[in-house]
Amino acid sequence: MLAGRSVVLGVSGGVAAYKAVEVCRRLMDAGAVVRPVLTADAQHFVGAHTFSAVASEPARTSLWDSPEPSPHTALGQGADLIVVAPATARVLAAYAIGLSDDLLVATLLASRAPVVVCPAMHTEMWEQPAVQANVALLRSRGVVVVEPGVGHLAGGDVGAGRLAEPADIVAACEQVLAAATAAGDLAGLRVLVTAGGTREPIDAVRVITNRSSGKQGHALAEEAHARGATVTLVTSVERPVSPGIEVVRAETVEDFRAAVVPRAPHADVVIQSAAMSDFRPKAPSDRKIKKDEGPPEIVLEPTHDFSVDLGRAKHDGQTLVGFAAETDDLVANALRKLERKGLDLIVANDVSAPGVGFDHDTNAALIIGADQVHQDVPLSDKRAVARAVLDAVLRTRDRSTT
Repeated sequence: MLAGRSVVLGVSGGVAAYKAVEVCRRLMDAGAVVRPVLTADAQHFVGAHTFSAVASEPARTSLWDSPEPSPHTALGQGADLIVVAPATARVLAAYAIGLSDDLLVATLLASRAPVVVCPAMHTEMWEQPAVQANVALLRSRGVVVVEPGVGHLAGGDVGAGRLAEPADIVAACEQVLAAATAAGDLAGLRVLVTAGGTREPIDAVRVITNRSSGKQGHALAEEAHARGATVTLVTSVERPVSPGIEVVRAETVEDFRAAVVPRAPHADVVIQSAAMSDFRPKAPSDRKIKKDEGPPEIVLEPTHDFSVDLGRAKHDGQTLVGFAAETDDLVANALRKLERKGLDLIVANDVSAPGVGFDHDTNAALIIGADQVHQDVPLSDKRAVARAVLDAVLRTRDRSTT
C-alpha cells in the first residue's frame, strides 16, 4: 500500500518526536516517498537534519523558507496520506478549529488526503476534556486516531499518553491507504441511513428516549459518502455532516417512518442504525404536567415496527441492514431479528460491554448475514466499524449477482 505513495510526516513538539525518526525509516523501507514537516517546537527535541538524511527530501520547517510560494498547498495537494506523529495537544486543537498558525497545520488544512494522527502527551493532558473533545471532533470528520499506549512518560511518570509504537503507526497508515484505495467502490449506489435515538413525548416537556448518540449512524453515512455513494441520512441528532449528504431530521418513530418509507424504494442500500423506541405513551399531554399534580399514570402502547414493512417491500437488488443492540443472548436475538425483518445483514453489539455501543466513540460488533456467516469486528472507532459494515454490504451484493 505504501510503495510509491507520497506521505507527509508531521512531527510536533513532544519528547516522543525521536520515535518519528523510526516511523520515517519504516515508511521509507515500505517504499513511501516521505516528506517531513517539523514544527518549531519539534526542533527542540530532534533536528531537521536528521529527517532530511533519512527521508526522501529535506525536512520542511516553515511557511517562509520554501522555494514554492505556497508550500502548504503543494504539500497538501500532493499527499496521498498525512501522518502526524507525535501529535501534541496544541496541534490537535489547532487542526480541530482550523487555526493554520504553522506549516504543519496549514498543510493539514490544505489537503484532502486521509489523515492519521498519533497523540502523545502526559496522562493529565490526554485525559483533559478539551483534548478528548478535539480528538472526538477530528474522528467525526474521518481523521484516524492511533490511540496512545500506557507506559513510561517524560519525567519518570507512568500512564496513558505514550506514543504508539512505530510499527503500529505504519500499519495504521497501510490500513488507511487500503481503505482510501477502496474509496469509490460505492459510486452509483443510493444509500439511506438512519441514526440516533427516538424521543416519544410524555407531555410538552418530557420524553421517553434511549441512550443512542447517533455516532455510529453518522459514521456510516460519512463512510458511504466518502466511498462515492449518494447518501441520505435520517437522524435525530445534531452532529457535523459533510457537504453532499442529504440530511432529514426526525424525532419520533412516526417521524422516522414518514421520512424512511417513501425514500426506501429508491435506495439500493438501507442501513437502519437508529435506535427505535418499542413503546410510546398512549396519550401524551400537550402541556407540561406539574409536579404538584403528582406522578402521571403513563400508559404505553407499542410503536409500529416499520422496518418489517421495509423487509416485505424489499425489491430486487436492494440490500437491507439492521442493527441489534443487546445485553444478553446476542447471537440468538440478532438472528431472530434478522429473520423477522427480512434483512440481508444485521450488526449486533453487546452494549453492556465496556466501550461498546451507545454514547461511546468506539464500538465492537458481530455482522451476521442471511447466509448465517458471522464476522467479528473488534473494539475500534466507529468509522472503522462503518468500513467493515459497508465492506460486508458489498460482499453481500456481489454474491447476489453471481
